[in-house]
Amino acid sequence: MKALYWLACVAAVIAAPAAGQAPQKTSASKNYNPPRTPDGKPDLQGVWTNVTLTPLERPEELKDKAFFASAAEADQYAKDLIQRTNADRRDGGAAADVGRAYNQFWYDRGTKVIPALRTSLIVDPPDGKIPLLTPAAQARVAAQAERRQLHPADGPEDRSLTERCIIWPTVGPPMLPGPYNNNYQIIQGPGYVMIVVEMIHDVRVIPTDGRPHLPSNIRQWTGDSRGHWEGNTLVIDTTNFSNKTSFRGSDENLHLVERFTRASPDTILYEFTVDDPSAFTKPWSAQVPMAKMEGPLVEYACHEGNYAMAGILGGARADEKAKAEKGK
Repeated sequence: MKALYWLACVAAVIAAPAAGQAPQKTSASKNYNPPRTPDGKPDLQGVWTNVTLTPLERPEELKDKAFFASAAEADQYAKDLIQRTNADRRDGGAAADVGRAYNQFWYDRGTKVIPALRTSLIVDPPDGKIPLLTPAAQARVAAQAERRQLHPADGPEDRSLTERCIIWPTVGPPMLPGPYNNNYQIIQGPGYVMIVVEMIHDVRVIPTDGRPHLPSNIRQWTGDSRGHWEGNTLVIDTTNFSNKTSFRGSDENLHLVERFTRASPDTILYEFTVDDPSAFTKPWSAQVPMAKMEGPLVEYACHEGNYAMAGILGGARADEKAKAEKGK
C-alpha cells in the first residue's frame, strides 16, 4: 500500500503541467483571473508559505477587536510578540531557559501579522475563538490527559504523533502555521492535485475526478480527501479521519472543507471550515493567506535524527529504576 502511495505521488509530479498565460491582474482579490494549466484549471502550482504572527485564536488582550486599528498598531503587536517569544532570552531562571528548548535560530514564525490586519485567523465565530468542546469531547480529552500523566513513556505509543515523526497535526489538514517549516508545494495534473508538506515531509494526493470517498470503515491519519473546482476555487472535502488523530479536540467524525483561491500572482487565500458535531458545539472557520516563495522545499529528516524519542524512553526507564531501588 505504501509503495502504491508513493507511485501515485511520482506520477502526479511527472504529470505536473507548466503555468499557463501571464496573470491579468495584480491586486489581491477573489476576482483575480489566475493563469491556467493546460487542462484549463486555475493554476495554483508553486511553493507557498503561510508563515504569520497572527494567532489562530484572538488573544485575550484583543478580545473586543476583530482587526487592528492601523498598520502601526499591528506592527507594534508583532514587535512585542517577537520579543516575548525570543528563545534566546535568558531571563526567568534555569527552568524557563530549558523550556525554551531550541535557540531562536531554528524558529521561523515570521515578522508580521496577515495583511488583512485581523487579530485572529479564525473568522467565524465572530469572537475569534474555537467553540467549546461538547461534554463527550471534554471527557475524552480529560481521559487522554490522565493516561498521559499515568503512562507518559511506557513505550513510543504513549508519546505524541509529532514526537514519533508520524504527522504534525497542525500543518495539514487543515494547514496552519507553526514554529518553523511553514512551507508547501502544490502540483497539479489531470484529475489530481498534490500538496507536499515540508513539516515531517508529508504528501497529500487528492483526486479531483469526481470519485466518491473511501468506505467509512477505512480511516487514515490525515483523512480521505476529494477535490473539485468551484469557479477559480479548489474545494477539498476531507472525511474518514482516524480516532488516533485529533485537531484541537476533534475526533474521527471530523468533516473538513478547505478552499484554495489564487487571489494574486503571489497570494493564495486558504480557507477552511471544521465541522465535527461530536467534538465541537458548532462549526468554525479560518482564513490564512499563503505567499509565493522560492523553492525548493527541504527534506525534514525527522525519524533519521529523532534522538529525542530515545532520550525520552531512556529517561523514563532510568526514573523507574531509581524508584525501584529507592523502594528496596
